[in-house]
Amino acid sequence: MNILFLFPYPLTQSPSQRFRFEQYFDTLEKQSIVYHTEPFFDESSYRILYTKGNSVIFFLSVLKGYCRRIMMFFKLWNISYIFIHREITPMGPPIFEWLIAKVFRKKIIYDFDDAIWMPQEGYGSKVKNLLKNPYKVNSIIKWSYKVSCGNEYLCNHARKYNKNVVLNPTTIDTINLHNKIKNQASSRIVIGWTGSHSTLMYLDPIAPVIARLEKEFEFDFIVICNKNPEYSLRSFKFIPWNKDSEIDDLLLFNFGLMPLIKDKWTEGKCGFKALQYMALGMPAVVSPVGVNKVIVDNGVDGFCCQIDEEWYTAIKTLILSESIRTKMGKNAREKIVKYYSVESNKDNFLTLFS
Repeated sequence: MNILFLFPYPLTQSPSQRFRFEQYFDTLEKQSIVYHTEPFFDESSYRILYTKGNSVIFFLSVLKGYCRRIMMFFKLWNISYIFIHREITPMGPPIFEWLIAKVFRKKIIYDFDDAIWMPQEGYGSKVKNLLKNPYKVNSIIKWSYKVSCGNEYLCNHARKYNKNVVLNPTTIDTINLHNKIKNQASSRIVIGWTGSHSTLMYLDPIAPVIARLEKEFEFDFIVICNKNPEYSLRSFKFIPWNKDSEIDDLLLFNFGLMPLIKDKWTEGKCGFKALQYMALGMPAVVSPVGVNKVIVDNGVDGFCCQIDEEWYTAIKTLILSESIRTKMGKNAREKIVKYYSVESNKDNFLTLFS
């Protein structure tokens, strides 16, 4: 069996890619399955992707990506399955997907972990939607042999267009990566959040709660991100995201936050932040939106909070009690190992290629 993986960014750089399929490469190798990987952006292109003033270089990078996709067709003759994560190209109609499915007659495994069929909203959204063409997602779902979705909300949408839908949750490698447990006997409490710059907007409403808690307690509020939000909070500290130090940086936390605003887009979120915190033996304090309500059992392995007062009470409880943090963290780790680990999901992942 030969599998070709097509995805947007270079290997090891995107959390979505790392935790959706990259960490299963060892599983494929153990099954003597041959796989090949083809990102759209190469390493040099990715480094300038979000920097300003590089429009010409960016255009050339996109052009190079399209050339790479065209050359891909010369490699398809012995490929059994084509695993597409989110999209083959970052903009335009699904021409490549159509050619693969209808002309080359290859079996597509289409994987996504967000509600990517929805148009973006906000400043500049009309141009973004015109370029990205989110409406192509439903067509790709129709043409696919199987569809791999990160939660039931995404699965339910995919089932409108394809009967072969597999619930393939985002998982954590609890053996080789998230394999350390937080010691909750801390001299100074650390409240943490991790994520990309695109999700910082969900953290902003929690800043007033942190400011209120600062008046009563001494703690650090650490944000790990690829962009500094520059909060004017006494407790605030910023750590740039770094793949090599990711786990050690997360282990600075005593517990982690995952606030969300409830809308159709966030219903499709796959709870990745909560999964990371819990895998390292710490409670997660989350908004009860989408799959978060399934991942976190309120009062057992974390807290689900909606209004500011609930966030304040939950965070205060965890600041004050080492025993509660320890007990919840233990429960959290056990849940991830049992239901959301690579080891527990590997057989399910392999069913995509059968």
